[in-house]
Amino acid sequence: ENCTFSSLSLHVPPNCTTTVLLPWDRFSAWLHCICVVGFDLELGQAVEVIYPHHSKLSEKEKTSICYLSFPDSNSGCLGDTQFCFRFRQGSNRKSSLGCFLETADRDAPPCLKREQGHYYGYVYFRQVRDKTLKRGYFQKSLVLISKLPYVTFFHSLLKILAPEYFEKQEPCLEAACNDIDRWPTPQPGRVLTLPIMGVVIKSDSSVSIVLPTIHEVDLFRCFYPVFFHIQMLWELTLLKHPSMFSLHSNTHRVLSVRSCISPLRYCSDFRPYFTIHDSEFKEYTTRTQAPPSVILGVTNPFFAKTLQHWPHIIRIGDMKQAGEMAKQMKVKKLKNLKTLDSKPGVYTAYKPYLNKDEEIIKQLQKGVNQKRPSAAQNAILRRYFLELTQSFIIPLERYVASLMPLQKTISPWKSPPQLRPFVQQDFMKTLEKAGPQLTSRTKGDWIGLYRHFLKSPNFDGWFRSRRREMTQKLEALHLEALCEEVQLCLSSLSQTRLLHMSVGNSLQIIPRTSVEPIRPTLQGAPGDKTRGQTSLG
Repeated sequence: ENCTFSSLSLHVPPNCTTTVLLPWDRFSAWLHCICVVGFDLELGQAVEVIYPHHSKLSEKEKTSICYLSFPDSNSGCLGDTQFCFRFRQGSNRKSSLGCFLETADRDAPPCLKREQGHYYGYVYFRQVRDKTLKRGYFQKSLVLISKLPYVTFFHSLLKILAPEYFEKQEPCLEAACNDIDRWPTPQPGRVLTLPIMGVVIKSDSSVSIVLPTIHEVDLFRCFYPVFFHIQMLWELTLLKHPSMFSLHSNTHRVLSVRSCISPLRYCSDFRPYFTIHDSEFKEYTTRTQAPPSVILGVTNPFFAKTLQHWPHIIRIGDMKQAGEMAKQMKVKKLKNLKTLDSKPGVYTAYKPYLNKDEEIIKQLQKGVNQKRPSAAQNAILRRYFLELTQSFIIPLERYVASLMPLQKTISPWKSPPQLRPFVQQDFMKTLEKAGPQLTSRTKGDWIGLYRHFLKSPNFDGWFRSRRREMTQKLEALHLEALCEEVQLCLSSLSQTRLLHMSVGNSLQIIPRTSVEPIRPTLQGAPGDKTRGQTSLG
């Protein structure tokens, strides 16, 4: 039977064929490996199994996976729990699928691009009472290690795979790996049919599970406790401020904050689930220097004191019941965050550049009162963030497009022209008549927001990407001009010259022995008419 996941497609690059794929190459396009992490009374967390067996993980990577695969505070996590984490890759590894992966990344939107220096860990953790064990509990995690940010997809895959594993153990993992190794390589755009464990997931069947997206999380559910401050969180993410989310359990909120500026890419580190055992714990918690530009999601109350010096801390309690109105949490000063049992709230001294958009708040509140489905609320909030980000980016796109040289300056006799430099003052002048006020109803200090953004790593990452794309475009136009010039030169040759060249080539191939040599006649006979004429042979 087949498992159909929407929003993916099979794309074969022009110079790549399926015949060059080696065993496990298709598996590696989706996953690096599958790990089973258990708890040992003497050793603590330990990686028990790695599939496929030839998969390589450094000792540092194994340690990170061990500690991040168990909830930091798991006393109340009876049953099954799913979450994800992100950790640094220990060493560079090359894949034989380079042609496929490079093409997939080139065509993918920023939110679906493969991670370069990090791995994602998608976890299915089970904790149940078991009197046969010394500790009294069975604790084990099934973890998918991948470079793909397909959160919804891999969590859905784990819901199929993990229960089967806990019942049938390792033979189930071996069968699943073999299934995945027959999948086509992932590429955003179309629908793929992916066989896995005999389960059917289709978008056109009444008995199926629908996957409307492979990577997006439910924004409304994640932002619900703090949706009165969604605009401020959008600014903090846009400007890449270091932020800590103190969560009860759901680690998807860090992913939702990162995605709220889509299609702009968040160009810094983020950790949906950060613990005291993380390899970057000392680096990120030191007080000897300013906090790094990262977004951390933590569940351990210990961090409330350890990261008390961070400029932006958002504490979120338990999720409200469906239909229950969230209370408006006031923005509080950081000096009020002194105890481990601080109340939920937004602790920051940050003053937003833009005025609060009361209309979106009222629209979401109305939806809660009318018990509007969460999917509809999520669509409203996602569209709001998209329109806000696009309104912010459009003036930048328009100005950067003006940096392109005119096409008439492209000459086949010269090197490709260079892009004009980005001048901040010139860009600011364009905002008066062609700023975000043309497309957004939001009021406020847009100029101040742009000034701050132009100094941020998010702008640097965005501009580097745009400059690379435009440079490639210029090089393609220059190559096209060269081709046109060559064609013009060839077509300008006269037909006579072409014929002459053709005849000349024909004469050169006539054998010399087949022609009688004609020698010049210097003196003829008295009655010869050719007397005094010369013939050249």
